[in-house]
Amino acid sequence: MVVRPNVKELPGPKAKEIIERNFKYLATTTQDPENLPIVIERGEGIRVYDVDGNVFYDFASGVGVINVGHAHPRVVEAIKKQAEKFTHYSLTDFFYENAVILAEKLIELAPGDFEKKVVYSNSGAEANEAAMKLVKYGTGRKQFLAFYHAFHGRTQAVLSLTASKWVQQDGFFPTMPGVTHIPYPNPYRNTWGIDGYDEPDELINRVLDFIEEYVFRHVPPHEIGAIFFEPIQGEGGYVVPPKNFFKELKKFADEYGILLADDEVQMGIGRTGKFWAIEHFGVEPDLIQFGKAIGGGLPLAGVVHRKDISFDKPGRHATTFGGNPVAIAAGIEVVEIVKELLPHVQEVGDYLHKILEEFKENYEVIGDARGLGLAQAVEIVKSKDTKEKYPELRDRIVGEAAKRGLVLLGCGDNSIRFIPPLVVTKEEIDVAMEIFEDALKAALK
Repeated sequence: MVVRPNVKELPGPKAKEIIERNFKYLATTTQDPENLPIVIERGEGIRVYDVDGNVFYDFASGVGVINVGHAHPRVVEAIKKQAEKFTHYSLTDFFYENAVILAEKLIELAPGDFEKKVVYSNSGAEANEAAMKLVKYGTGRKQFLAFYHAFHGRTQAVLSLTASKWVQQDGFFPTMPGVTHIPYPNPYRNTWGIDGYDEPDELINRVLDFIEEYVFRHVPPHEIGAIFFEPIQGEGGYVVPPKNFFKELKKFADEYGILLADDEVQMGIGRTGKFWAIEHFGVEPDLIQFGKAIGGGLPLAGVVHRKDISFDKPGRHATTFGGNPVAIAAGIEVVEIVKELLPHVQEVGDYLHKILEEFKENYEVIGDARGLGLAQAVEIVKSKDTKEKYPELRDRIVGEAAKRGLVLLGCGDNSIRFIPPLVVTKEEIDVAMEIFEDALKAALK
C-alpha cells in the first residue's frame, strides 16, 4: 500500500521557530522559506518527515544526493560497521583498503579503453578543481572551454567555469582567468532559434562552428587543455543535448588534442538510467568528475581520469578528508545498489517522462518536457508560441506542491526538476503527478 503525503500546516510551529533561528545564525545560501519551509526530521525511502509531523514525497533527493533513498538500510549498515572500526585516517598520508575497492569499482564502470586512476575529494566543486589541476599538469595546457548555463560549483576556480546565473558571479570578480564559454546545444531554447528536436545536426554544427570561427580567433587551440561539460545540464535547466552532440564534440576536440572533462556530479550514479549519463551518448571522456549521490548522503566526490595525466609526485595534490573511510564504505554499497536499480530507473523514468509529455500537451504554460531516466524537467512559459520565461509561476507551483506534500526544486530560470530517489515506484509517481497537477492548477488561479 502506498503511503501518501500528508501536510496539515506548512510551516508548522516548530518549523517556524527553527527557520527563524536558522536565518539568525547561519549564512545565507539558496534556502527559500516562502516556497520550501521544510525542516526535515527524518527520511525513509522517497519520504521525508518534518519536525511538525508533515509527510512529503521528496522529488528533490537532497539536490540529487539521495539516489538510493533516505536511510537505505544497506547504506546505514555499511556506515555503522565502518564507524565502529575507524572514522578517519587520512588517505593523503596513509592507506586503507576500502578506498582502493571503491576506486576499482568506479574505474571498471567508467567508459574508455585506457588505464585510469581515481583522486578523491569531498564535494563536486572540489572534484572539478582537481580535474582542472589534472588537465593543467598532465597536458601543460592552461586554458579551458565551458558552456553557458553550466554549473560546476561555487569555489573560486570552478566559479570561472560556472555560467548558470549572474548572481553566482556577482561580487566575486576576478575569478580564475583562462576560461571561455560557448553556447550549449539546447534543443528548445538556443541563441540561433533552431528547433533542435527537428534539426539536431544543424544545432550541433552551429556550436562547433562557433568554437572554430569565433573562439579560436582569440584563444589558441593548442593552449586549451579541456572542454568541461555536463552531459545533461542540471542547474541550467535539465537540458538534454542532441544525441550525437558529444560524439561530434569528441571528434572536434581530438583534432586539436583537447580533452573532455565530464561533470557527472548531478547526473551520474544512476540518475539517468545508466551509471554514468555520458553512456547515453556513446562517448569516452578523458575525465569523469563525480560527487553528490556517491556517498549515500555523506560528503564524497572525486575524479576518474586517464592515468597518463595523473599527478606523479607527492604533494601535487592532496586533501585531508577526501576519501573518508566512512563515506567510502557508504559509496561501495551505493555503487552496488545503483547497479541493481538501473533497469528499474529506465522503466520508471520513461513512465514519468510520458506523464510530463502529456502535461505539456494539455497545459499552455508547459513549453517543454525533457529528461532521461529519473532526471526529468518541465519548462514553464507564458506561451508556447513566444516561449517567454515565467519564473514567477514556476516558483508558485513549487510552493503549492510543497503545501500538498511534494518537494520539488526549480532549475534554470524557469524550469522544475523531478528527481526522486531511484527507488520510487510507478504508484508513487502517480501520486506525485496528481499533486503536481493540483499545484499547477492552484498556481494558475
